Amino acid sequence: MRLKFLGTGTSQGVPTIGCTDPVCLSENPKDKRLRSSVLVTTDDNRKILIDCGPDFRQQMLTQQEHNVDAVLLTHEHNDHVIGLDDMRPIIFRSKKDMPIYCRQRTGDEVKKRFPYAFSDEKYPGAPSFEMHFLDNRPFTLLDTEIVPIEVSHYKIDIFGYKFKNTAYITDASAISDAEKDKLRNLDYFIINCLRKDNPHPAHFILPQILELVEELQPKQTYLTHLSHHIGFHDEMNQELPPHIQLAFDGQEIVF
Repeated sequence: MRLKFLGTGTSQGVPTIGCTDPVCLSENPKDKRLRSSVLVTTDDNRKILIDCGPDFRQQMLTQQEHNVDAVLLTHEHNDHVIGLDDMRPIIFRSKKDMPIYCRQRTGDEVKKRFPYAFSDEKYPGAPSFEMHFLDNRPFTLLDTEIVPIEVSHYKIDIFGYKFKNTAYITDASAISDAEKDKLRNLDYFIINCLRKDNPHPAHFILPQILELVEELQPKQTYLTHLSHHIGFHDEMNQELPPHIQLAFDGQEIVF
């Protein structure tokens, strides 16, 4: 299996509109972070998208990706769902509804934001989705076992997902002991890290991530959902230990 980072940025992206922070002004492509999303390619070459934010179209074109077979949503915030309308070309080519897997609260919010996609009488050109609700139990999608990881994002519970011995978690601010048991001794641990310091109520920051990695002992950790406050990509990866690194848009791991 393969996992490609389509975006590694926070909800406003990097650079942020009107920002003069040196990271936002950086010319290094690895400092340009679209909204967080990954594309997982299964062993039989089918594509599972995790989150579909406002940069989805740009991400697919930039990464020369052409297809999605199913969508997993972590939660309903706009930077994770509002790009779903841009799936229309993929849906039209496949001539079938795009399956979306998420918790019911998230699915209900998607239906509110895209009511035309769920109408009994769709107007020509509307996308069409097939909604599947998940709970916190392993399930099989495209012949691939997936384990939900329930984490806290401020006051709401959201899902991360584990494939084989690789876990992807974004927008977490706390993880219970029971869910941590699913994350011990991973090969790859992908986790959100908003900034170096200054605690945030809805997102982990770097000191918390360092403690979490020490506790869970993954072989390799990649940080995502990064703001410009995390610093320059190259400088931070020199400061961090080799087993903890910032991810970048377009990076791919094989597992």
